[in-house]
Amino acid sequence: MRRKEHAADEVTGICAADLPSLPFALSHTQRLLVASFHEPQQMLSWSLTRPGFQMARRVAWIEIRDADLPAGQDAEQIITIRIAKAKLADAISLITSRDVSRHHTSQVTIDDVVATCVTTVGLSNGERVGQRFATTRTGVGTINTMVHVSKPLSEAALIEAITIAAEARTAAILDAGVRRSGVAITGTGTDCIVVAAPRGGSVRFAGMHTAVGEALGASIYKAMRDGIATWLQDMEAMELAAGVEG
Repeated sequence: MRRKEHAADEVTGICAADLPSLPFALSHTQRLLVASFHEPQQMLSWSLTRPGFQMARRVAWIEIRDADLPAGQDAEQIITIRIAKAKLADAISLITSRDVSRHHTSQVTIDDVVATCVTTVGLSNGERVGQRFATTRTGVGTINTMVHVSKPLSEAALIEAITIAAEARTAAILDAGVRRSGVAITGTGTDCIVVAAPRGGSVRFAGMHTAVGEALGASIYKAMRDGIATWLQDMEAMELAAGVEG
């Protein structure tokens, strides 16, 4: 088995362009992060605007702040208008209050399968599966992850892949020991995952016994691990700043 790992992020000054190769162009402008593919890809997600199985060329992380969502107004409508103004209606959109410049990218090769992950990580609205906490108004929350696999996955394999992606996300959180109200969290209340693959659907399986499952799981775990570390650093800096101001 051949395994290669690479990682990049905007926090350390390393950019995604420093990875050996990306299957998409990654662009960051103010409060927007967009992954653009040369060819339409088969995607599966629970995106707010384009959920389920979709064919798309772009995935967009859209930074939305509390001030953008006035009380009493339809949040989904406001977000849809924002997406339209950004000319991203065709994209699979991911909504977050996390600063999208704090994104992390990793790439893992297993045999002939390349998996590439981009994620933004915030854990302020962390939850433990099967146990809800009281809602929080603290920002920089939620996890939004896209993982691209170099092999064309069938619909069944895409479903299997998205479960592996969720498992990798949770494993990274548990290994980091992040807790809320003394309880270990397993995700956030508004996570979203996008799995993307070339068209064709010839690969039938993407479980943990396969190179596809191993590659995508490893790439997500690595990006999540780095993202969690950065979020914890940012939270510590915010708490110190608040203490100084107080």
